[in-house]
Amino acid sequence: MTIVDVQAMDSLLREPVDAKEIPGVVAMAADRGGRLYEGAFGVRSLATGVPMSLDTVLWYASMTKALVATGAMQLVEQGRVALDEPIGRIIPALAAPQVLDGFDAAGKPLLRPAKRPITLRHLLTHTSGFGYDIWNASVERYMRENGVPLLVDCKLSSLGQPLAADPGEKWEYGISIDWVGQVVEALSGQSLEAYLTEHLFKPLGMNDTAFIVHPERRARRADVHQRHPDGSLETIDHEISQEPEFFMGGGGLYGTAGDYIAYIRMMLNDGRAPDGTAVLQPETVDLMGRNAIGDIEAGVLRPVLPKLANDTDFFPGMSQKWGLSFLINTADAPNGRSAGSLTWAGLANCYFWIDRTKRLGGVVMTQILPFGDPRVLRLYGAFEQQVYRRLAKAA
Repeated sequence: MTIVDVQAMDSLLREPVDAKEIPGVVAMAADRGGRLYEGAFGVRSLATGVPMSLDTVLWYASMTKALVATGAMQLVEQGRVALDEPIGRIIPALAAPQVLDGFDAAGKPLLRPAKRPITLRHLLTHTSGFGYDIWNASVERYMRENGVPLLVDCKLSSLGQPLAADPGEKWEYGISIDWVGQVVEALSGQSLEAYLTEHLFKPLGMNDTAFIVHPERRARRADVHQRHPDGSLETIDHEISQEPEFFMGGGGLYGTAGDYIAYIRMMLNDGRAPDGTAVLQPETVDLMGRNAIGDIEAGVLRPVLPKLANDTDFFPGMSQKWGLSFLINTADAPNGRSAGSLTWAGLANCYFWIDRTKRLGGVVMTQILPFGDPRVLRLYGAFEQQVYRRLAKAA
């Protein structure tokens, strides 16, 4: 049953498009029973002017992470891997990790053995020590000075990075879930795309979600736009490698807002697909949504590459935790989200939330760099607030 005022929600989403603050947006909200709202406004590309639509294919970027984590947790359920065993048993390249302790006077990286083994739990919670060049200056320098390819190139050597911290000691946002994708492949004997398609996408009807954008989907794909310091927007040539040496589990998927809402509904329904198929066991969904990092704080991002990301703190002043693999707000949030809800985002300003207490979730998806765009974040907050207000009125 629709609970939102469609006209009011349409107006809310259309306003920043008409003001030329964003090129286009797709937004959806859902509860356990189905979609409560869906809308698409603006254009897929400023260069072409093709209208945004509900079936527009967008780059999920790091919204990929939750999907890959779900695949890994299916294998945990099957007893194929334990959360706290050394992952070097499965991925020999991670058996003896090295920590980057800076650089000597000549610029040579200072490496030492990690204090403890990396586990799947470390990888799923971004406490493995692996970082991203976008948010860690030492990682950025190491990659640049040692010729490590960018992740979007999907070269196996892209993963050849030392740790920025010892496993288990801090939340360091990075390439951990790319390694989780390698775990899924090693245990399943399938490519990451084949595994997720069979065990997640098909059961949920996520028919437009994939790493490789085939021609029919390419015709519906939105372009990425770069926002310049003066606020103007430019269409840019941006695509994850379509001839990958590895599937980028941390951010390589493309798909539609409707596909992602199908995933959110599965999580709201305790792991069940619409036809009743168990994608995950209820206890696994519960586990994924609990704090898995103890006293460590998570979620606040301070970039070193401002062209790609802005400073971002989704819940200022609030203790934030991480599950397997979601950001968790520990108190009720101002827009109506319950404490203990799950969320994350994608680099091109795509955002989702899953409120398992109120059984409500949603996505707001654009294709704009840098991440943490204030205009998109305002829209995301207003959209969420409107959904919760309507839910309260319907109660």
